[in-house]
Amino acid sequence: MELFLQSVVNSFIQGGFFSLWAVGLVLVFGVMGVVNFAHGELVMVGAYSIWVLHAQYGLPYIPALCMAVLLVTTIGVLMERFLFRPKREDPLGGLINSLGVLFILQVAAHVVGGTGPAKQVAPPFSGTFVIEEFLRVPYQRLFAVAVSVAALGLLWFFLTRTRLGWSLRAMAQDREAAALQGININRTSMIAIGVSGALAGLAGALMAPMTSIHPHMGHNVIITAFIVTIVGGIGSLSGAVLAAVLYAFLHTFVTAYISGTVATMSGLLIMVLVLIVKPTGIMGKRVSE
Repeated sequence: MELFLQSVVNSFIQGGFFSLWAVGLVLVFGVMGVVNFAHGELVMVGAYSIWVLHAQYGLPYIPALCMAVLLVTTIGVLMERFLFRPKREDPLGGLINSLGVLFILQVAAHVVGGTGPAKQVAPPFSGTFVIEEFLRVPYQRLFAVAVSVAALGLLWFFLTRTRLGWSLRAMAQDREAAALQGININRTSMIAIGVSGALAGLAGALMAPMTSIHPHMGHNVIITAFIVTIVGGIGSLSGAVLAAVLYAFLHTFVTAYISGTVATMSGLLIMVLVLIVKPTGIMGKRVSE
């Protein structure tokens, strides 16, 4: 019973991370029509930023987290301006450019952190929240899930209650019609990848004290993000969040009772089944040409 309840709590925490990863990927694809394979590496940069600024140079965790988000947001904006915008009519070219950024960021991480063992960051929030002596949740994890929920709530407010958010949603539905209505395509695309980068940087910064940091940690991120995106429905932000939570429960329980490898295989199997049975995903909509 204790393992079950602990797995439920861990699932919600993991679901917060999965949601941040997937929503950013969905936003960029929906607005720009680009599959950003470097998205996982943006999360990695956020984690490395915490290791450098907080663990190595002693900057307090919260300012370091803000700087990590700002850094990754800037990288995303530069990618849009110099790599994705020139390839706007060539999605394959944009994808290839993102692969180039993937390798560049991995090499940069090797240069910054060296080739030694994975990096560790001591949790800035020590202590554990205990419920009835059988359920223990570290304060660091509570902080991470609270910030994740707040970030997703702010994103929902931005997309549904602001003019810029409406512009993003309009572009995701029909780019040409949005342009005819006077929406600035370049500015909206830059905002989309900026928001995506901010979410990726935030996820990496929140994960840093709870995971091993290494140059290739983005691989698991992008695999998970693709599973969640496809299962939830490509282009559906609400579907991505729902699929992220469901997949987090599956992954956490299978890992706890069987193994992490089987958990990842189960996720890939479910993704394949969804593509066969309902290619549009849980909440995706079929689009007629």
